[in-house]
Amino acid sequence: MIPHSLKDHLQKDHNIVIESEKRVSGGDINQSFKLSTNRGALFLKLNSKTPPNFFEREAEGLSELKRADCNLIIPEVLAVGRVGTDHPGYLLMEFISESNTGDSFQFGADLAILHQKERPMFGFDSDNYIGSLPQQNGDFTEWPDFFAYERIQPQLKMALDSGKISNKIITYWERLAKSLHNFFPKCRPSLLHGDLWGGNYLFNETGQAVLIDPAVYYGHPEMDLAFTRMFGGFSEEFYSGYESITPLEPGFDDRISLYNLYPLFVHANLFGGHYISQVEHQLKQF
Repeated sequence: MIPHSLKDHLQKDHNIVIESEKRVSGGDINQSFKLSTNRGALFLKLNSKTPPNFFEREAEGLSELKRADCNLIIPEVLAVGRVGTDHPGYLLMEFISESNTGDSFQFGADLAILHQKERPMFGFDSDNYIGSLPQQNGDFTEWPDFFAYERIQPQLKMALDSGKISNKIITYWERLAKSLHNFFPKCRPSLLHGDLWGGNYLFNETGQAVLIDPAVYYGHPEMDLAFTRMFGGFSEEFYSGYESITPLEPGFDDRISLYNLYPLFVHANLFGGHYISQVEHQLKQF
C-alpha cells in the first residue's frame, strides 16, 4: 500500500490527488503502482531499501534521455524523493499504456539517433545505479580507460570483497586489461541508456518505442547494442534500423562478449551462481 504520508505530500506539494491504486509489474526491486489521479493515469515506484538518492539518479537519467530530442518516448517525471527518513523513496511518472507490437526498425533507427548526442568526456555528471548496484561515472578522455576503471574494476572489487570470485578471475582480467586499447574502435562519448535489455523498453499504443529504467552515461555506443544481445528480446529489424543510420564497425560481433563483461559482473554480484562461471568463461577468451 502507498503510505498516507506520501499521498498527503503529493497532494500538498504537487497538487496530485490519488483516487485509486493498483499494483502492477515494474522491475525486480521496486513496488510499482498504476494510479488514478486528478491528473490522469500515473505510474509510481516505491522502494524502502535503496540509497537516499536512488530515484533522483534515475530521474536525472530520464531527463538526460529526454533532452536528446529524438523520437524515442521517455516518461515524464512528475515528482521524486523521499517523505521522511523512515519512508520509501518514490518516483512518480506519467503512465504509458503498452502495446504488444511496435515499429522495431524505427526503434533501432531512433536509438542510433540517440547515440549521436555527445559530450567531450566519457562518464556523466553524477554517479548513479545499475539495478540496485552503484555505477561510477567519472570523466575519462579514453573509452578503454573508462571501461576498465569505471565499469569492470568496481564490479571486480565488489565480487572479490564478497567472496564470489577467485584470484583466477582477477588474473584473467589483468591480462585482458593490458591490451584493452587494441579491441575497441574509436568513438566519441555517446549518450547511452546503459541498461538496455528487453525488460527496459516497451512499445506504446502508437507503436513507438519507450525507454524506461535507465543507467545513463556517455560511453561507447556499442555498449548499448551489446547489452541488447545478452538476453535477447530485440528483433533483426531493430538492428537493421540502427544500421540504416549508423553502420556498425567491422568486428562488432567479436566484441560483444567483451562489452558484456560489465553486465555479467553486475549479475554475478547481484545473483551469483552461473553468472560467475560465465564471467570466467568470457575472460578466458581474451
